[in-house]
Amino acid sequence: MHPILRNFLRMNWLLFGLMMGLLAYGVYAIYSATWMREVNFWSSQLVWILICLPMFFVISLLDYRWVRFGAIPLYVLGLLGLVAVMLFGEKRFGARSWINLGPMNFQPSQLAIVAGILTLAIFLHNSRSMMPFLRILCVGAIVGIPWILILIQPDLGSCIVWVPVVLAMMFVGGIPKRWLISILLLGLAMVPLVVHFGLKPYQYSRITTFLNPEADPQGDGWNITQSLIAIGSGGFSGKGFKAPNTQNELGFLPATIVHNDFIFSVMGEQHGFIGGVALISAFALLFVVILNIAIEAVDDTGRLLAVGIVMLLFTHTFMNIGMTISVTPITGLPLPLVSYGGSFVMITLFSFGLLQSIWIHRRAGR
Repeated sequence: MHPILRNFLRMNWLLFGLMMGLLAYGVYAIYSATWMREVNFWSSQLVWILICLPMFFVISLLDYRWVRFGAIPLYVLGLLGLVAVMLFGEKRFGARSWINLGPMNFQPSQLAIVAGILTLAIFLHNSRSMMPFLRILCVGAIVGIPWILILIQPDLGSCIVWVPVVLAMMFVGGIPKRWLISILLLGLAMVPLVVHFGLKPYQYSRITTFLNPEADPQGDGWNITQSLIAIGSGGFSGKGFKAPNTQNELGFLPATIVHNDFIFSVMGEQHGFIGGVALISAFALLFVVILNIAIEAVDDTGRLLAVGIVMLLFTHTFMNIGMTISVTPITGLPLPLVSYGGSFVMITLFSFGLLQSIWIHRRAGR
C-alpha cells in the first residue's frame, strides 16, 4: 500500500468528523445569522473552507516533526506580521489588528499564537536539562515579544489566549509546579495594575460592563443585554430557523459582528437550550479527542503541540460562549470552526492538520 494512502487511512476519523460537522454547522449558523442582509458571509466562509481543506490534508499526511525546521521561520513571519499590522493595519473597534490583503483580511496575531505554540513545543522538548529558571526566562522571551506587540494593537482577547496556552505547555513541558504557581500568583497580583494603567478606555468599559451590564443598558451594556435576551427568549427548544421578529432579525444584536463574536447568541435564540447544549457537547467531545491524541503522541513535541492547540481552541470556545452569556468580558474572540473569518479558518485547519499528523505518526519509533 502506498505510504500516502496508508497515512490517510490512519487518520483520526472521529476528529475529522467533528471538525467537518462543526464547519458545516458554522456555515449554516452564519447563514442563519445574516440571511436577511445583502452580504453573503456564509458563501465566503464556504469558499475559505474549500480553499483551506487541501492544506489540512497536506499537513495531516506530512510528519509533524517538520516543525523543528519550520517553527522558527513561522515565528519570525508572525512577528513581521505583527509589525506590519502596526504600520499598515486596518483599525476596527478601537484596535489595529487586521491587514487588508484584497480578497481577505488577515489577523497576524492568530498566526503569531500558532507559531508561538510550535516554537514553544520545540524549545520545551529540547531544554529539559536546563535549570527551571532559565527555561522560564526563555519561555518569557519567546512569548513576551509577540505578546507585547499584540498588546500594543491593542488586542486584549488574543493576549488573554496566550496565558492558559503557555501555562499548560509549561506544565506538560516539565516546569516544576511551584514555579508555575509562583508565576500564576504574580500574574494575578499584576491584574489590578494592568486594568488600571494598561487598558484603553473602551477596554476598561468592557470590564465594568461585564461586572454590571445593567448600569448602562442603552450604551456599553447594550450588546450583552441583547445577547442575554436573545438566548433567554430561545427557551428550551428555540424559536426555529428564520423565525420572525427575533432579536437578530430586528437588529438588536450587533449586525457587524453577529456572525462571528455573537454567533452563539443567534444559535441560542433559534435552537434554545437543547441546541446550546448540543453544540457545547460537540466541543467537549472534540477536546477529549484532542487530549487523547496528546496522550498517544510518540514524543514530547507531539504532546506539547496537541496540548497547546487544545488549550487554544478551549480558550476561544470558553471566552466566545462565555461573553454571550455574561460569564466572561466581551473580548472579540471567534468560536472555532463556527464563527465567520477566513484567516481564522486557515489557522484552525492548519492546527487540525498538525493534530491529525500527530495521531497518524503516533506509532513511529515504538
